[in-house]
Amino acid sequence: MNAAGRLALYGAGLAIAFTGALGISAVAVPDSVVADWKKDRAEESHGGHGDTADKKPSMPMGTPAGLSVSAGGYALTSVRTPQEAGHKGELSFQIQNKAGAPLLGYAIAHEKRLHLIVVRSDGTRFRHVHPTLDQATGTWSIPWQWDAAGTYRIYADFTPEGGSGGLTLTSTVEVGGRFTPDPATKVRATDEVDGFTASVDGELVAGRSSELTVKITRDGKPVTALQPYLGAYGHLVALRAGDLAYLHVHAQGEEPSAGETTGPEIAFGAETPSAGRYLLYLDFKVDGKVHTAGFVLDATRGDGDGAHTDTGTHDTGSHGH
Repeated sequence: MNAAGRLALYGAGLAIAFTGALGISAVAVPDSVVADWKKDRAEESHGGHGDTADKKPSMPMGTPAGLSVSAGGYALTSVRTPQEAGHKGELSFQIQNKAGAPLLGYAIAHEKRLHLIVVRSDGTRFRHVHPTLDQATGTWSIPWQWDAAGTYRIYADFTPEGGSGGLTLTSTVEVGGRFTPDPATKVRATDEVDGFTASVDGELVAGRSSELTVKITRDGKPVTALQPYLGAYGHLVALRAGDLAYLHVHAQGEEPSAGETTGPEIAFGAETPSAGRYLLYLDFKVDGKVHTAGFVLDATRGDGDGAHTDTGTHDTGSHGH
């Protein structure tokens, strides 16, 4: 199976409205994905993660991560959630090995054992959360309520304990209710969130490491009190337009110590596997609260665009802290 690697944006399939009473929604997994999992493909390697400040242009990437329900010998089970928007409940799932046994051992990556990314297929309603693992059953869970109907992509970003690298597995959840698509497709390098203004500067070039610098201001004044969050001063996720492929990067530089602050700028190293449009979601922390800003950028074609094939794994040894 050759599907997965790292990067992407809101893709196909918009919303599907459910009928019926309250219940639990299950993931809709494409037949092609199921077939790929049955092939028992061997684990392959490569890092789709962002890298450190001195990273040189790297080998071009091909198929990014976050496109498959399985990779590296592990599979994401059906994700159970409230069926309709506005109903409170729980989001839960397991990561299982080829024998169907739940994975219980996870390495710490970016201060957490698993990162859960949720975004609607039109690129909106982005959430980055950290569910709790039931060590007895291997089930991850978190209280959950959908704010709006639609088709949602679920990404489980984790590193098996003792494994050679991290994985990003994905599935789709359909949430019933009235649905109005709000595609965030227009290029924008500035976003207003919670009284802050976040602006990104830099050019994405496919197939190589591109430096992006985000500046945070409030009321026109530079914010110099950015606090560490998940081992860095900023946390960036990029999704590729068309297929919602996934790229997970962190700020460049040394990992900050508790109590340290910085600002107003955060630099990132981002590798885009192909030319085209990308949605970027930046988490940053000020005064103990995490805020999320969104950008839309186009990546230009590089010399080696699309020349390398990836598998859905990413190297957790160089996160750009």
